[in-house]
Formats: sequence, structure tokens, C-alpha cells
Amino acid sequence: MVTYSEAGVDISLEEQTVRALTGELSETLDYRNIIKNKGHFAALVDFGSRAIAMSTDGVGSKILIANLMNKFDTVGIDCIAMVVNDILCVGAEPIAMVDYLAVEHPDPKVASQIGKGLKVGCQQAKIAMIGGETASLPKIIKDFDLAGTGIGTVDKEDIITGTQIKDGDIIIGIESSGVHSNGLSLARKALLEIANFNVDDKLPTDNSTTVGEALLEPTIIYVDAIMDLLNSDIEVHGLGHITGGGFSNLKRLNHDMTYIINNLPETLPIFKAIQATGIEDKEMYHVFNMGIGFAVILDGKYQDEALEILNKYHKSYVIGEIKEDSDNRVLITTNENKKIEL
Repeated sequence: MVTYSEAGVDISLEEQTVRALTGELSETLDYRNIIKNKGHFAALVDFGSRAIAMSTDGVGSKILIANLMNKFDTVGIDCIAMVVNDILCVGAEPIAMVDYLAVEHPDPKVASQIGKGLKVGCQQAKIAMIGGETASLPKIIKDFDLAGTGIGTVDKEDIITGTQIKDGDIIIGIESSGVHSNGLSLARKALLEIANFNVDDKLPTDNSTTVGEALLEPTIIYVDAIMDLLNSDIEVHGLGHITGGGFSNLKRLNHDMTYIINNLPETLPIFKAIQATGIEDKEMYHVFNMGIGFAVILDGKYQDEALEILNKYHKSYVIGEIKEDSDNRVLITTNENKKIEL
């Protein structure tokens, strides 16, 4: 069995590390007027009748695939996507970002490709890139690293925290384009080391693309779809970005609920290829998005209207429902009718 930990990423240890860091910083929330919302995807600063949402993220080890492919625009798109998708989760409209590019050695050609990707991401998200920082760090950085910090705004009365999620609500899943920017360490180990594929080999589960192209597929930016939904009369109870940790991310929305996933679309070819190398079902759903990149939780009476809006932009499906349960689990039934608990 191949695990994320064996690929070099220990999710449990990462969680402990985050708790150790944030434990030291929690008292700083009292220094300013902060809307405390523990465990959510974006932070909120109180500004009277409105709030500023903030999030920061990077593209992780997808950079290694970009290096193998000598194609760097995708990581720029992903940098935007990871940040703005998190900002959406509190009901905020993304407004602007700054980026941080750390390089082993300056390379104008690579920087130009990254810049083009950032521009495409900004266009899709309808945000401004208002500044940033580039640092040369030989002996500290290998190749380069890219991260971004973004802000959005929301009326305080419209903030979505997940507290309104209730028993019987439905979960709508919006398609992903593939691996996005999470789980790449495990994906690389599975396909490039265990299966011993090259990046230019055909993906065994989809001959229309290569292994490298499938791994480098840009993360979907959900701004248009989610903002259209939020601007409608539909009452949205929860929004979740399915990133690192897979479907476990849903548990962050409301700790008094269990999330039942029992109607997933067909598994994407990239995940079939990864799992075929020997990864167990639970590990797959705990690491990857498995074809669902974003989740919307709302009352079932809005199902048809919500699907009509979301399907204008991306394939969307009712994938499950909410059960009031303080055990705070995610219960998944796979397409092969296997049961998984996260």
C-alpha cells in the first residue's frame, strides 16, 4: 500500500505543526477587531458593516511537475485559484492579491511564464494583482516557490460560516479538473516512481492526454459560479474548497454535523491511474478531491435552482446530505459501493 506519508507528506504531523504555530498566535486575535471563525478557509477582519476576508496559499510540489514539463504558466493560475477559492468559502467576493516568488536563481523566461499564468488566473477570478515580492535565495530554495495572499469583501450579514448548516441539507459537488494543487507528492510517487511513467507517456486511463499534462492541469477557479449563486435569492448554508485533506475539509464547516457522500460522479481518469498503483480507497479520499473541487451546502428546496446556476459554469451534482451528528465525520460510499469514514 502506498500512502501520502511514504511520499513525504504526513498530514497528521502537518496538522500538529499548524496547531503548534497557531497556538502561539491565537492571542493576537484580540489585538484588533477580528471575526473569530476557527478552522475555516479564510480569515475575517471586521470593518463596520462589512468584513475583509483574507487567505494565503501556494502551489506546493506541482512546481516539480512544471519543471519536468518546462511549462510554468499553470502554477501561476493555481496560485490564484487556491487563494480565491478559499476566500469564496466565507461568502466573500475576491478583490485583489499579492504574490511571493522565491527563486534559487533569477530566470526571466520562467518568470515571464509564471506572470502569464498569474494574469490568466486574475482574469478568470476578476481580481487585481496589486503587488508582490521576488527573492533570490540560493542554497535555501530549489528552483522556485510561489505563493499568494488575497483579500475579498463581504457584508457582515452575508458571511457564510457554516453555522446555518442543518440536518437534511444537501451537498452539491462542483467538478474538479483533476488533482488541482493538492496531493501532488503522492501522485508523483505513484505515477513517476512506482508505475515508472515518464511525463510524456500517455495516461493509461485516458490516451487523449499524457501523464504530465494530466498532473499539470490547472486548478479550476470557481469565482463566477459561486458569485452568481451568492447573488441569487438562494440561501447558502456552507461552502467548502476540497483541497489538501480531500473530503475531510467538509468537517471544518460545522463540527456538529456528519457529511454523507453517496452519489459521486464517475472517478476521473487521473485518479484511476493513481489508485491503480496500489493506493487504498481511504487514502485516496483523504488526500485527493476525487473529481469534486468545491462543495455547496443548502436546503434541498433550492436544489433545482442552484444546479441550474452552477451548471452554467461547471458540471455540478447533488453528491450527498447532512446529518446532525457531533461525531463530525465524512461517510463516503464510492462508485464501487465501498464504505469509507474520514
